[in-house]
Order: sequence, then structure tokens, then C-alpha cells
Amino acid sequence: MRAVQLKSTVIARIAYDDDRRVLDIWFHDSGRYCYFDVPFDVYEGLRTAPSAGRFFAEQIRDRYRCAFDPDRRRFRPVDAD
Repeated sequence: MRAVQLKSTVIARIAYDDDRRVLDIWFHDSGRYCYFDVPFDVYEGLRTAPSAGRFFAEQIRDRYRCAFDPDRRRFRPVDAD
């Protein structure tokens, strides 16, 4: 697992799992999202981009399947029937 904090007003930190090709992005305002089947070069591009927010908007958002912090789902309230 590779992880790094970014100097960005949008993104706090990122982590990449080489084996699973999962990119985790922690946004300052909304928490952690997991992006699936992301190539390593996209992670590297985000890590080194002059503007992480712009890179995310142009190269990641709406291009990869994502889920809001799937590990936290078990702690969310359950809808009553």
C-alpha cells in the first residue's frame, strides 16, 4: 500500500493498493472514497499533479467505479421498515 498526504484544498490524502488496483481518496469535506480498477499511472498522476483537485475532476471522477468508505457502512444507521 502506498500512501501520501497532499497539499491540496480539496484532497487531504491518497493511498493506492497495487495488488487490488484500488485508489483511496480522503476529501477534506466529504471523507474517504474508494475508486476501483485504477491504473498505477493514474495514482502517480494524482500524486504529482500541480492541482490534485483539477486532476481528480479531469482524470478520475466519473471514470472509475467508486464507493463511499465501504468499511464504515456497518456503522451507518439501518433504515427502519
